[in-house]
Amino acid sequence: MAWQVTIFRNTIIDLKILIGIILVVGIVAFLADFKNYGKTYNYSGIGLYFYSSMQYIFGFGFLACSVFMLTNFYLADTKPVKETYEIVERSSLPGRKYHRDERKPTFDINYNGKIKELVFSHKYYEKMDFYTSVELEVRKGYFGFDILENKKLN
Repeated sequence: MAWQVTIFRNTIIDLKILIGIILVVGIVAFLADFKNYGKTYNYSGIGLYFYSSMQYIFGFGFLACSVFMLTNFYLADTKPVKETYEIVERSSLPGRKYHRDERKPTFDINYNGKIKELVFSHKYYEKMDFYTSVELEVRKGYFGFDILENKKLN
């Protein structure tokens, strides 16, 4: 899941598409293999439906979503294009465990009509109010969703 979040942060894709992939694959897997789940595990009644649906949605759904994201990311075009975008909103995230005070600045940009949140290293936090735009190197992904190659604050 952490790996998928990293890939998601570097891909311009609507979250609704990913949730749709997870649900569709999970439901199809549930319908195709539900009888075998009941034979394998000793559950009955509502527990059987609850645990099996969670297994199929989280197991198969997230696996399919990961394969989709990784295919789009690693089979993307090789030629990046540079573009500059104005910063719409600023915020920050806490640092990792034992380094909570090292806040990471986040900048929201309007990327072709979609709001995309970009997360930067904690070293940019002190001067985050001085930046006005972000320069991105973007590649076209395998399925048409853009991939952020490099990002630079201006």
